[in-house]
Amino acid sequence: MQEEEPKLKKVVDAADGLSLGISMVVAVLLGVAIGLGLKSLFGIAWLLWIGVFWGVAAAVLNVYKAYQRQKRSMDELAKDPRYAYDPNKKIDDDDDDKY
Repeated sequence: MQEEEPKLKKVVDAADGLSLGISMVVAVLLGVAIGLGLKSLFGIAWLLWIGVFWGVAAAVLNVYKAYQRQKRSMDELAKDPRYAYDPNKKIDDDDDDKY
């Protein structure tokens, strides 16, 4: 028996992709805010750039984690025999002629 796909799976997948973009922006903004806070607290101008660097590094880390999740998902999908690549399998092109 084939397992039924959840009804809101497409919505959850879309929200996951959107959350990556939002998390990147939030990470950079938080880094800038931390940098501004450190700059005003200690009066050293280059601390702002440390905060910006932390924010950008956090955004890159978020992208890397999302990539790892996608890769794991694709590796699981590749284990399914329906999607396995077989170079010796012949492709039936007769179905295209029906329309």
